[in-house]
Order: sequence, then structure tokens, then C-alpha cells
Amino acid sequence: MRDARPRTIAGGALTSDPRLLTKILIGINLAVWFMALAVGDHFVNALDLVGRAYDPGTNSLVGVAEGQWYRLLTSVFLHQQPIHIAFNMLSLWWLGGPLEAALGRARYLTVYLLAGLGGSALSYLLAAQNQPSLGASGAIFGLLGATAVLMRRLRYDMRPVIALLVLNLLFTFTWANISWQAHVGGLVVGTVVAYGMVHAPREKRALVQQGTCVLALLVIVAMVWVRTMELTG
Repeated sequence: MRDARPRTIAGGALTSDPRLLTKILIGINLAVWFMALAVGDHFVNALDLVGRAYDPGTNSLVGVAEGQWYRLLTSVFLHQQPIHIAFNMLSLWWLGGPLEAALGRARYLTVYLLAGLGGSALSYLLAAQNQPSLGASGAIFGLLGATAVLMRRLRYDMRPVIALLVLNLLFTFTWANISWQAHVGGLVVGTVVAYGMVHAPREKRALVQQGTCVLALLVIVAMVWVRTMELTG
């Protein structure tokens, strides 16, 4: 029997609180930030994104190339500066709520995590191996790309989101100490995954959506593998 329950544009279930996951993600980011404030640099150095570097505290090499793959994800939830987390969490609240409502919780979370990992992977691939990186900006840029895809799908006025995207990219490439690789990687992955979700034909929705996510994940894994081989080969 065909499921007659109302669905989002991407096929997700409608919920009573369409911002629940957004609230949880903000809560996790804030909790990790407070932990970083309490514990200090040791906590940050253990979770940030770094390709391969010498850690004088442990007298050893650390980084993704050393098998610490978790850094690709933990760095997405890690912040230090108050202005950094404030800007990212405000952006997450502004972009995340409408996207969560439009995509459904599972698809929204998938876009967020894949965009975050995509930003980490491109940063790992292109940035200096000992350059640390942290923050949810890659995931946020992914949500921005997803918002553009959704607005185009719904035939809304694209000018506000295009202006916001251009402004953010301008900041990305002109401000110091910003990982443009994470921003671009997150933007590309978030846009591609969201496109597959909202444009998937209804009769093949699950296949197209899952295939898009698997393809994005495979590209992320490939970038990580290539860089690891380069650093350790």
C-alpha cells in the first residue's frame, strides 16, 4: 500500500518540531566549545584537522595521515574564538531550520555531515600538512549551497541567496586565517547532495538520493586516500 502521509519536497517525514536537529547540532557545537574553553589547547590539538605534524606534547607525529581519521569529523564541531562559533551558529540557525523542514531530518543531517566531511577532505588534500583547521564553516557552506538548490527548485527569488553566497566567498578569499578549502569543499558537496535529494524522481527517489550520497562519500574517501598516500608514501 502506498504511503499517503504528507512528505517534504525531498520525501522526508513532516515533524512537529522542524528545527529539532538544528537545535541539537547547535547544542553539540556549543558543548564542544565550552569543553575547549575548560580544557584548553590540549583538547583542541587532539581534535582539530591536521594532515601530519609533530606534537611536542606527545613527542610523536599526529594527524589524519597517521591514522587519526576522526579528525575529519571532530574538527567540524570544534571552535575556539567566540566570534567564530557565534557567526557559525547564527548561520546554522538561519539556514538549518528551513532546510530541516524542507528536506526532513535524515536528509538534512546527511547534507550537513557530508558537507562538513567534504570541507575537511578538501582542506586535508590541498592545505599544508601541518596547518590546523577547525570549525563548522564547511558544513555551513554546504547548507548555503543546499539552500540555493532548494530555492531554485521551488522557483523562489534567487537574488538574496546568490548575494549571500558571493559575499561569503568574498570573505573566504580575502580574510586572513580562513580555510578556503573547507568552505569550497563543503559548498560543492552540499550543493551536489542537495541537488540529488530535491530533484530525484519520485519513483526512484531512494535510489537516486542514496546513490548521490554514496558517490559524494566515495569522492571524499578518494581525496583522503590520495593525500594520505602522498604524505606517507
